[in-house]
Amino acid sequence: MKRPTFRRCGTAPGALSPEDQAVVDQFRAMLTAVRNPQPWTPGGSQDIAVRVGPFVERAHTRPGDDHGPEMIAVALVHPDTPHAAGYLHGRRLGYTERGWLRCETSAILGVWQPGYAMLTHAAANLSLPVDVGMELAHYALYIEARRRDDSLDGFTLLRVGPYTQTRHAQQDYDRLTATLEGRETTAVPGFRVSARYAPFDVSDHQLFVDPYEADAVALLDAAVAGVSA
Repeated sequence: MKRPTFRRCGTAPGALSPEDQAVVDQFRAMLTAVRNPQPWTPGGSQDIAVRVGPFVERAHTRPGDDHGPEMIAVALVHPDTPHAAGYLHGRRLGYTERGWLRCETSAILGVWQPGYAMLTHAAANLSLPVDVGMELAHYALYIEARRRDDSLDGFTLLRVGPYTQTRHAQQDYDRLTATLEGRETTAVPGFRVSARYAPFDVSDHQLFVDPYEADAVALLDAAVAGVSA
């Protein structure tokens, strides 16, 4: 974990200046936060402190997608959120461009405390790295038809996404898999049809059907009917 370096102003010995006292208070708050983390509880809807390389960052959890025992969705935010100055500084350092990210719960230190602010990229006036170690937390389902001769020949029958909550994607995946059970080799003659759960490819967004505007099973049936017609 990155440790900040403090330097006392070159003033005469004696009582600390207000500026020096503020730095000392911040340092003490940081030590308290590091030594006494406040446990995070899944589904608690509280900002959390997460490790990003040698730094610690503040993150919002996404309601409804913060229950996973191993993975949740978060958005990295400037430590001074929601103040306007923090937003402007965060925008310059790349905090506002990330969107929702997949965060392993093992990277969570605990509930966010102001003392962690000194350990952030923002405190060092550094931009967030291109790779923060977290993938985008948008998901999609790909229904694919592959030839039954074990070759890789085939095509994508249907793309559904983006899902903004992992549990919604999982629910539709389970429904589609159950629907295909017993007919995965007959739905499209000569092909084996299966559903695949994967990150949403935003560059191909025009190829996807919005999962929140239609029923996934009905979309599957329509796609199969279209191929068979």
